Amino acid sequence: MSAATAPWPVASIANPHPPVPAGRVFVALLSRDLRVARRELPFFLIRTVMQPILFVIVFGYLLPKMGFTQPGYQAALLPGILALSLMLASAQSVTLPMVTEFGWTKEIEDRLLAPISIDLVAIEKIVNAMIQGIIAAIVVLPLARLVMGPVPGFTFSHFPELTLVVVLSAAAASAFGLLLGVLISPQQIGFMFSLIITPMIFFGCAYYPWRGLDVVPWLKYAVLVNPLVYISEGLRASLTPSVAHMPFIAIIAALIVLTGGFTWAALVRFRMRALG
Repeated sequence: MSAATAPWPVASIANPHPPVPAGRVFVALLSRDLRVARRELPFFLIRTVMQPILFVIVFGYLLPKMGFTQPGYQAALLPGILALSLMLASAQSVTLPMVTEFGWTKEIEDRLLAPISIDLVAIEKIVNAMIQGIIAAIVVLPLARLVMGPVPGFTFSHFPELTLVVVLSAAAASAFGLLLGVLISPQQIGFMFSLIITPMIFFGCAYYPWRGLDVVPWLKYAVLVNPLVYISEGLRASLTPSVAHMPFIAIIAALIVLTGGFTWAALVRFRMRALG
């Protein structure tokens, strides 16, 4: 049948469904994830804020009251607690969902049917985790400050640097979380917390400044493989710059390299699992 004799419009057959812009699909997926996160906000805050606040109560309030820490220790501790909140919230917001969606529920298959590339599906997961990590840090900051009381040298005068550190830290932590989520099977969740997350917390310079490790030189350089070190030092350089810290330019360079490396590795592994 020729186009001239067809009983229906030829244009509607050639292109019955106009393609949806990838950016619009990306925003729709992100909006859906944020709506789910908002609905589960109380559980999200309990999961991500409870542990840092307990550390603040013990190390930032009780120990100074008992005289077991030196005056001014809170200036080193507060940025570290914020770094811990940011890191855990960003990583957990993407790691655990990825483990379950690839392992048990297979919900990821619905996402992969979206009319965008596999890489954009993975990047949307990173952006969603970044937002949740930043929200967790914003919630913990006033609570920690309230529990600790006056913190020597605490300032917002380096707000542009603080914003840069927070965004890069959230990106690095979220990309790291996605990498863990696509590498680890559901049966290895316990392994992840015991052998990866726990050492990261205690050797991430969250409770002490990196320069304090001058007394243990081999450990000072060994911890540089830990991304939490750069997040802690970056927040220390921005919020309590009077505390000895790593050079700011080195912190930013490390966070950029880590974000790029984790994102690249996570995308490669995400594609393998999505197509496998």
